[in-house]
Order: sequence, then C-alpha cells, then structure tokens
Amino acid sequence: MAFALIVISYLAFTPQESPVAADINDKIAHILAFVVLAFLLDFSWPQSPWRPLKAIPLLGYGLFIEAVQSLLPNRVFSLWDFGADILGVLIYPMLLPLLMRYSLLRDLRKRSATSATLQSNRDD
Repeated sequence: MAFALIVISYLAFTPQESPVAADINDKIAHILAFVVLAFLLDFSWPQSPWRPLKAIPLLGYGLFIEAVQSLLPNRVFSLWDFGADILGVLIYPMLLPLLMRYSLLRDLRKRSATSATLQSNRDD
C-alpha cells in the first residue's frame, strides 16, 4: 500500500513541462489508480469486509492530491479528476465478487483475517 501511495504521489506531484491535458486516458488512469488503492486498502484490513468507511481515507487522499496540484506549476485542481477518483473507489466493490473467485485472493483474505484474529487474541 505504501509503495502504491509513493508512486501515485510522485506521478501526481511531479511538475509537468506543459499543462496536463484533460483527456480520457488521464481519467482512466485516475480510475485505475483508485481501484488499485481500494483493493490494497481493503486487503490491508482483511478482518473487516469492504465498507464505505474504508473509502474515506482514499477520498481524502484524492482531494489532497488535487489541492496540492493547484499549487504546482502546470497543474490544476480538477473536479473531473476527483470524480474519476471517486468512480474508482465505487467500482472496486463491484469488482470484489469477481476478484474473490480467484482462490489466491480468497485464501489470502482468510489467512490474513485468521492472523489478525490470532494477533488480537494474543494482545488481550
């Protein structure tokens, strides 16, 4: 998760030589980035299922990116970009049933949830 945040932040905050074009590829990149971030966030806390509450930090991060970009040369605050971020977060729970069909992901969630439960019991 941390690596993904570093890469996305680097791409978002690196000054551009010319203004970033508001094209469809940019919006697709925003959507994909936030689908991936939602996936990573969800599997970072596997003991709880996906809930809208998990989306709040991601939406805050998307808003933070846009606010910082408004201060950078050749970057602007874009509600369209933030909307694409929101769309990525909304798409993730729709993809989750398809993702869980893969036994590797299903097993990962079960193992992670079991590990979290064991750790919680040890802490008590």
